[in-house]
Amino acid sequence: MTNDDRRAPHFRSRWITGPASGSTGPLVAALTDYRAQRLLDLPGLARRARSLSRLWPGLTGAVGMWLWADVPSRRVGSLSVWRSEEDLRAFVRVPEHVRIMRDYRHRGTLDSRTWQVDTLDRAALWRVMTE
Repeated sequence: MTNDDRRAPHFRSRWITGPASGSTGPLVAALTDYRAQRLLDLPGLARRARSLSRLWPGLTGAVGMWLWADVPSRRVGSLSVWRSEEDLRAFVRVPEHVRIMRDYRHRGTLDSRTWQVDTLDRAALWRVMTE
């Protein structure tokens, strides 16, 4: 994602807590930013992402997450917090996540990054979206 692309998304879900929501730091934050080639792909992708988020309350190590979208830029993604890198890697291997990534791999570009946070500060995390 270039600096020109970084702006607050037009839509953000409510904060979805996970089973590890009481975890204290250090924690792992993960930002995914997917830019679809075609605007027509966004509804299906958003529907699949929302379906995947329903698994969130049962994912080991999941602290919390937002789904977000910037429709004019054809961008969708998530900002999630995990207890550990291992928990994040386990999520990436969840069959539904693997299917979404496989189905949309060639329909756009994905930018992702992870970093460590000492505490869960949701306001500070969300500011990452515009840095």
